[in-house]
Amino acid sequence: MNGYNKEDEIVGKAYDARLMRRLLKYAKPYWTIFAAALAVLMVIAAAELVRPYVIKIAIDDYVTGYEHPMACFEPDQIPAGVPEDCQMHYASCVWVRSEHLPEDMRHEANYQMVTVSGKYAIVPLILPAERGPAELVETPDGPALRVDGLHYPAQIVEGDDAIREFRGRDIDAIAKLAMLLLAVGIGAFALNYGQTVMLHYVGQRIVYNIRREVFTHISRMDLAFFDRSPVGRLVTRVTNDTETLNEMYTSVLVNLFKDVFMLVGIVVVMFRLNTQLALVSMVTLPLIGTATVIFRVKARDAYRRVRAALARINAFMAESISGMRIVQIYNREKKKADEFTEIDREYYRAGIGEMMVYAIFRPIMELIGTLALALLVWYGGKRVITGLMPFGLVYAFINYIGMFFGPINDLTEKYNILQAAMASSERMFQLLDTPITVDDPAAPVDIGQVRGDIEFKNVWFAYNHEDWVLRDVSFTIGPGQMVAFVGATGAGKTSIISLMNRFYDIQKGEILVDGVNIRRYRVSDLRRNIATVLQDVFLFTGDIKGNIRLNNADITDEKIREVAHYVNADHFISRLPRGYDEPVTERGSTLSAGQRQLLAFARALAFDPSILVLDEATANIDTETELLIQDALPRLIAGRTTIVVAHRLSTIQHADKIIVLHKGKIREMGTHQELLTQKGIYYDLYRLQYKDDRRLAAPAESESGLPGSSIDMSAGLPDEANQMA
Repeated sequence: MNGYNKEDEIVGKAYDARLMRRLLKYAKPYWTIFAAALAVLMVIAAAELVRPYVIKIAIDDYVTGYEHPMACFEPDQIPAGVPEDCQMHYASCVWVRSEHLPEDMRHEANYQMVTVSGKYAIVPLILPAERGPAELVETPDGPALRVDGLHYPAQIVEGDDAIREFRGRDIDAIAKLAMLLLAVGIGAFALNYGQTVMLHYVGQRIVYNIRREVFTHISRMDLAFFDRSPVGRLVTRVTNDTETLNEMYTSVLVNLFKDVFMLVGIVVVMFRLNTQLALVSMVTLPLIGTATVIFRVKARDAYRRVRAALARINAFMAESISGMRIVQIYNREKKKADEFTEIDREYYRAGIGEMMVYAIFRPIMELIGTLALALLVWYGGKRVITGLMPFGLVYAFINYIGMFFGPINDLTEKYNILQAAMASSERMFQLLDTPITVDDPAAPVDIGQVRGDIEFKNVWFAYNHEDWVLRDVSFTIGPGQMVAFVGATGAGKTSIISLMNRFYDIQKGEILVDGVNIRRYRVSDLRRNIATVLQDVFLFTGDIKGNIRLNNADITDEKIREVAHYVNADHFISRLPRGYDEPVTERGSTLSAGQRQLLAFARALAFDPSILVLDEATANIDTETELLIQDALPRLIAGRTTIVVAHRLSTIQHADKIIVLHKGKIREMGTHQELLTQKGIYYDLYRLQYKDDRRLAAPAESESGLPGSSIDMSAGLPDEANQMA
């Protein structure tokens, strides 16, 4: 047994609308922040989309803008509406680029500027689109541009002032575009920071609320729930599963829209810029779709194997660490190590399998992206060379192709997170949907100050269906009385204590406290009036006084010292280096069993209960500590209804009533002397415990068949007496 539960393998659908609706309810109180984060992400996405376009403008309109067609005008013939900063004065002529001319005059742009060997030259707009190398030469008619053996008249632009006249506006525009890119980058940085803070704040708040809800729900469950639920699995629900949901809220819920917006935006921008290049870029879409579908199936299977293997490791680790003392006592370290190695090997293989899925998918996407890029370079580059397409446009498409595959890779990561979130939420909601069987009534009765009058009326109880632990049990305990329960292991003694605290609910009968059915009280009110000291004392990590107070601010330090003195715990506390501030490790491992038991008595007394329950409270302590407790016991039970479950009959001889249980039924009831007089089960048990005490040796045979001889006292005992022994 390793505490592993098939529930830990739950993977669920990659997307489950029912689960998502429940998860979104936790986000509803923060919808304004989510909306703001979404709006910010849309702005960030738009900023990312605009960058390649700005660079395209810088290249096509300004870096290579001198190649645009130009028209030459006399200074007094400049068309109306042409901005002054778009007029270039050179050689008694005013040059204006075609894009700055009125629509009906653009056909007059019959010149263009070229650069050859580092020189600028103005030539007629008659150069062939597909041409070989060009060079500037001197001809009898003046400078000319020789291309493919033909000469075209050229006007050399000489002097820095002249070049600045033609390129000054381009240089200024490029500087402005550079500043714009910088401003966009800084703005995107600030917005990214803001949306990251917003999303993680909301994610942490949501997970904080979910974690608190899960823990609160667990703390209200009846003990039957904990009997069948491994601790490691419950811890995983509150920690790992809720943290997985945090990733969904912060990384998926809003960013998913950004990735989709980016993909749609890139496609729209590319088609707006150039339909031919966009279609060439989209040729690889079927390959992307096919690879994504295959990845989805393979990733789901791989994730299921990893999750199942991890659940086995968690369960094995939780159980092995909890039982490490037994492992070492029986020298099973090697065996346990071998078991863990096998489980760990399964997890390793599952992890390698998952890694292989991603290791194949990502390179495939990179390959498809490279294919799209190669097609784009081939198609667009050829048209740039032939002059049919500006270089800046092709450069922008290359950028957009690179950006296109980023969201696709992000979506694969988000798919994995979403799949994990669906699995975690399914397990978490399965836990939250487990009904609280022991709950407060709709109209609770105010319990007030309990007198301590307890009555069981025809109580039947079973942990599993009709496998009855208690059968038609009835008894009464008066206020201030001390009543003891004795019986064999499994007789139902501890079950009575648990039922009184409503750790479980009975199937038949009634349990009354002060004449009112305990189901009509608030659970917290009922338990506040009952303090139980168990045989196995649990101490929390902290200090001495914190374990007595248990975070009850009403219990002062003075009260803690007073109750510790009452139960004789002050003897050992005062000898500790830091006294009541002495650190306590998990489960109080640095304290002896007797010291822990004394702290448990101090804890019970500090809460000043009306009903005190001692469940085998002195079974595992040394004689010295037992004497201290026996000395403190009269002060503990004074004015309180006290219920004692004990195997040591010496601790209950002065009880007002002793109830003997066997196989879920009350067999005997009375005082110590009355039960001895009956010579029944209690009498047999008493003689068996004190068979070495000659003062109790008697020749008479009991009514239950106990031989009178003090030799071999177990011979001939009825089954119930042997079991109790």
